[in-house]
Amino acid sequence: MTIRVGIVDDHQLFAKSLATLIETFEGFKVMVVAINGDDLIEKFKTLKKLPDIMLVDVEMPVMDGMETAQWLRRNHPSIRLVALSMNHKEHIVINMIRSGCCTYLIKDISPDVLHEALGEVYQNNYYNSDIHRNSLGKLMVQFENVMGNFSEKEIEFLRLASTELTYREIADIMNMSERTIDGYRQSIFEKMKVQSRTGMVLEGIRLGLLKL
Repeated sequence: MTIRVGIVDDHQLFAKSLATLIETFEGFKVMVVAINGDDLIEKFKTLKKLPDIMLVDVEMPVMDGMETAQWLRRNHPSIRLVALSMNHKEHIVINMIRSGCCTYLIKDISPDVLHEALGEVYQNNYYNSDIHRNSLGKLMVQFENVMGNFSEKEIEFLRLASTELTYREIADIMNMSERTIDGYRQSIFEKMKVQSRTGMVLEGIRLGLLKL
């Protein structure tokens, strides 16, 4: 039995080195290496057999890791997804897991740990990495606590406020009065401890409520 693996990572030297390493693992074969999600989609069209596991870099141009994971989950749900990054900021880890990744691995892990992780993901559709074992549960609680501080309408307002729409246009879209919209704005300002629309948007990005 051969476990088919794919890699999507914009750092080409790292991706090729990783592919070479995985090829040394008994029973593993690298099927595709792509530089971002768009490139992966195009290369998938030429494959006769799709990977069993995809290693997905988090930060990539054109189509990043979260978008790529979401596309793979929608279009090829049988493929097991593994997030791979040097970045382990709280909201990024959570967003990749929520986008469908089985585990979140840091790029400086040892070859033995990578081999173990790939085998566990293939067998069990899950691998209990250090990120999971030490902090993921805590991170999920923190994230839920952040989300719990804001109502659905406040989050909808925040996302609209991150665009070029005026407050009056936002009120029309949300089918509310400008006074109600002002109330949402003031409530979010107080919760975030900011004093401007720009500060509100930047804090929303920091908290993971908004995506660049």
